[in-house]
Amino acid sequence: MSTTSPDTIVLIHGLWMTPRSWEHWVERYKARGYKVLAPAYPGLEVEVEALREDPSPIEKLTIEETAHHLETVIRGLPRPPILIGHSFGGAMVQILLDRGLGAAGVAIDSVQVKGVLRLPFTTLRATFPILANPANRHRAVPFTHEQFRYAFTNTLTEAQSQAVYERYHVPAPGRFLFDGALANFNPHAATKVDFDKEDRAPLLFIAGSEDNIMPASLNKSNARHYNSGVVAYKEFPGRSHYICGQEGWEEVADHALSWALNPTV
Repeated sequence: MSTTSPDTIVLIHGLWMTPRSWEHWVERYKARGYKVLAPAYPGLEVEVEALREDPSPIEKLTIEETAHHLETVIRGLPRPPILIGHSFGGAMVQILLDRGLGAAGVAIDSVQVKGVLRLPFTTLRATFPILANPANRHRAVPFTHEQFRYAFTNTLTEAQSQAVYERYHVPAPGRFLFDGALANFNPHAATKVDFDKEDRAPLLFIAGSEDNIMPASLNKSNARHYNSGVVAYKEFPGRSHYICGQEGWEEVADHALSWALNPTV
């Protein structure tokens, strides 16, 4: 590892997940000599089982509070790290790069930021159980296993999906979903970024061809909104929203790191 290249990787989880979802990526990157951080959203520092038992910390979360927490972690590092985020973590990567942080960013199966208008049917179907009830905005909202399998693990068998659900799934903050869904109607949306920013670190979008909740078409549209800097797009065939854990995740992890170390359009 070069003394001038990033020596730290920050992994940012998405909704319905915790840092546990990165457990295999942490091991893989540490084995290559990197310092690896997988910070939890504020209040989610406890284990999955504890959050299922008491999801009250999730209810209080906001996008801005979470972005500020992650910014504080990153600014405390001696050198700019590589930022890798999945799902809403991908949106967080975009927000953090917009704030001038990171040596490079990778947004995997990313939630779209403000300004991206594309809304695929599968996204609507996956999020409808939450967004259909306005009261969910102030709740911690779980998926049933059936809903989770459609949104995350549609390429896995039912038994495989159940095992993933039991190990990783926690409720999601409804406020994130409502604020994200309504971002294009809010001039001060927390997911707003400057698509014309000249000094943004390089950004790679990775998408799975079989992702239902954040389809490849949505990620591609998000990438195309950027008008400056190094922004690239890579699609992996046969991968669901569980791209970071399903069979072949190593290929995704290795591609994310190799690109971040040598960004190209």
